Amino acid sequence: MTHQRIALRILHEGTVIPATPLALDRKGYFDPRHQRALVRYYLDAGVGGLAVGVHTTQFEIRDSKYDLFETVLSAEIEEVRKYESRTGKTLVMVAGACGPTEQAVKEAALAKSLGYDAVLLSPGGLGDKSEDYMIERTKAVAAVMPVIGFYLQPSVGGRVFSYGYWERLCAIENVVAIKAAPFNRYLTLDVVRAAALSERSAQITLYTGNDDNIVIDLISDYRFEFEGRIYRKRFEGGLLGHWSVWTRTAVELFRKCKALHTADAIPTDILTLANEVTDANAAFFDTANGFKGCIAGLHEVLHKQGLLEGTRCLNPDEAMSEG
Repeated sequence: MTHQRIALRILHEGTVIPATPLALDRKGYFDPRHQRALVRYYLDAGVGGLAVGVHTTQFEIRDSKYDLFETVLSAEIEEVRKYESRTGKTLVMVAGACGPTEQAVKEAALAKSLGYDAVLLSPGGLGDKSEDYMIERTKAVAAVMPVIGFYLQPSVGGRVFSYGYWERLCAIENVVAIKAAPFNRYLTLDVVRAAALSERSAQITLYTGNDDNIVIDLISDYRFEFEGRIYRKRFEGGLLGHWSVWTRTAVELFRKCKALHTADAIPTDILTLANEVTDANAAFFDTANGFKGCIAGLHEVLHKQGLLEGTRCLNPDEAMSEG
């Protein structure tokens, strides 16, 4: 069995995938030593995969001014391959792809050439495009490699999609998963319902990206009745910026939530913990200021742990808010 097939099986079963941050030195230049150290930290924490070149990695890495997209993707997968060779384990490597169709296809092709297993296809920055365009874009990328669909929250560049959009996306061959991260229960239900009722439901794995509702997503059983039939679906894993910090605890939390899938009842302490995790996320993501400092907030935690030199981002406006 090929590496990719094993990785996609792990993705299908559900696992912990942190959205990895970008390591910069105090002068704002790429810091490969700390980037590789971050990867080793996540691997030692017990994650099942990594997402690279996504929102938490900063979309600016694609700008010609920095030209870091391939550099960062290469550094992370090289470190992962060393770990896999040493341990015999297989990691799910997810690369971010964004922009108009031509750019997204090009980024997917690069990720494939580097050995990545799937792409997380971001809708960010394409608010002026029709849903028809977005579906055709997904088909074009899926022709290159497996796609993880993405409901990105509007406050960080996403948009609201119709229920019909998710129905059509679920029907696309080689869409293997969807990351639901609208930070909105109604919009999340659209994704889950579309996946549950799809003829391809068994081939589509749901990952929570709702950093404001991680635990509830992971322990919930979603049930829908349609034309006299009952359809069920669950979130099997998480692909989260939140999990780029306190990662060993995140792995332990994930395992605890997965174990509850076969339980007769949900312990009340889990529901209490769900609120505590959301409260922690409010601090990480600077929710009091509309998520303005969400990336820098994660950097601050990693900086305090000695895993990053500082909190600096490529965009000087991407910083923690006052107080």
